[in-house]
Order: sequence, then C-alpha cells, then structure tokens
Amino acid sequence: MDILGGIVHAFDPAPGRDETIEVGQAVGAVALRHDGNLLAIGQDAILALDPETRRLEPVFAFAVENPPRRTNDAKPDPGGRLWVERMPFDHAAGMGSLRRLGRDLRLQAIISDITIPNGLAWSPDGGTMYFAESMSRVVTAYDFDAATGTISGGRPFIRIGARVGLPPNAVPDGLAVDAESSVWAAICNGYCGVRVSPDGAIVGRVDLPVSQVSSVSFGGPELADLYITSAREDFDEAAAAREPNAGGLFRVTTPFRGLLPYRFAGGRTDRRPFALAPIEAQAGNLSDRPCRCLGSETAAGRQQGGSP
Repeated sequence: MDILGGIVHAFDPAPGRDETIEVGQAVGAVALRHDGNLLAIGQDAILALDPETRRLEPVFAFAVENPPRRTNDAKPDPGGRLWVERMPFDHAAGMGSLRRLGRDLRLQAIISDITIPNGLAWSPDGGTMYFAESMSRVVTAYDFDAATGTISGGRPFIRIGARVGLPPNAVPDGLAVDAESSVWAAICNGYCGVRVSPDGAIVGRVDLPVSQVSSVSFGGPELADLYITSAREDFDEAAAAREPNAGGLFRVTTPFRGLLPYRFAGGRTDRRPFALAPIEAQAGNLSDRPCRCLGSETAAGRQQGGSP
C-alpha cells in the first residue's frame, strides 16, 4: 500500500509487473475475504475489492471522529474477525486504538489510549496474538481465544531498543509469524527486520538500505520469500538522496516458511484456520542473503507499507 496516497499495489513477482488500484482514501491494509475477494481497509470505510474488475463496494463505514482517524494496519484473526488499528493523522498521543470487527459487522474497541497501534500476528496454533505499539517500543503477547476473539494475559514479548542491539529511536512496526512460531518484526528507524524466537530472543536479522522499514509478510510458492515494505514519510530532498530506495518493496528468500493468512468471514461462522506444516528451523543472520528492491515509486512524503 501507499497509505497516504490511497493506492493499493498488485505486484506479480514472476514478470515483475506492478499494477495500482486507487481507493480514493487513505488505505492502511488489504486483507483476504471468505468469498475470494479482497478487503481494502481505508480511512472512512472497509471496502470489498474485486482484484479482477477493481470494483470497490462498501462493507462497513467507520463513524466520524474528531480528530479524524485513519487505519494503520488490519488483519483477520483465526476466527474470521477483522482487527483494525485506528489513529489520527498527526500521531496525537493516546488517541489510537485497536478495534475488532466481528463476523456480524459489530465494531468494538479492545485496546484504547495508545498512540501508534501497529503490527498484528498470531501463533501457528492460534493461541497467542502479538501486537506492536510503536511509541512504547513494545511487542505484547496475549493469550487468544479463537472461539470468542478475546485476549487476556498481556505480557511484554520484546522491547525494541539499544539493549537488543538496535538504535535508540528504533520502534516495532509490522509483524508476521513463521511456521516455527518465531515472530518477524519490521523495525522502523532501525534499517532492518528481525526474527524473534518464541521466548523473545532475536535470532535472525535482515539489514536493509532504508530506515523506515514498515512491514513484513511471507509469500512465494513455498511461503519462503519475505516481502518487506518501507516508507519515506516526511522525507526532504536530502533524506531522499541518502535513501533512494526508501518507500520501496524488498524481497529476501529465507530458509523459513510462513503461514497462510486468515480470511475475514464477514458474517459466516463456518471458519477454518489456515496453517502449514513446520519445516526445520534455521537461525542466524540473514543479511548475507540477497535482498532485492522491487520498486520504490511512491511520492515523497507518502508512506508505503501497511501489510504486504
């Protein structure tokens, strides 16, 4: 996504072709829907997006808020609900929230009084939900009940900063989980993405030539390709010259395997979570693996990268 530009990118890695779809509003995430279409989760509404016709149809409208909020990220959970992160455009402290949209299209605030709600991910068994709040620099792990969509027992999973070998202004951004239950975190202001073991230790790292690393997601035929988005929000000419690939999409092939994403059930109750069998875990620094920039054509000052 080009979040502030309101553009969804559809990238086909085989021919290297990128197409764009204009949503008409700031868009924070794209998710899968049970009927085979996509969801574009925007500033004002959640829209069904037909990837073939590019037709957009409203599914849910957010209430008008003051100050105006936008969606920062969103993902379906193992029970087919949609978790949506909302925050003001100016990052006003304590005005962000994490909300849950049920299959019955009822929206509830689950966590409030936060500033920049960010990455979401679930463990392979669906029993743990991970949630990053950037300004606190903490990824929190919660016990997750897939039947009810409730969370409990929140505890710090990892604190991002100098103590774990990252710059003091580094913050956690988008998240993904692999089949070995390790959590991958994009590190904004940290020039990298990290792999974190289930016990909270950094066991792998992918270094990048851009500072605002914004999200991570697995793709490819074996779900071994890690796609990494980046941003260039508030870049001036000097910053753009230092980081010409900022705002670009990167890909690195890993020795790990991701998980298939969940789908928003949108009123249905016959949900089955998706999962893949684990493969042999391999730890270590991944920076010696080729990391290719696949494109960086967002406008200066815009942020590319909700969930890839």
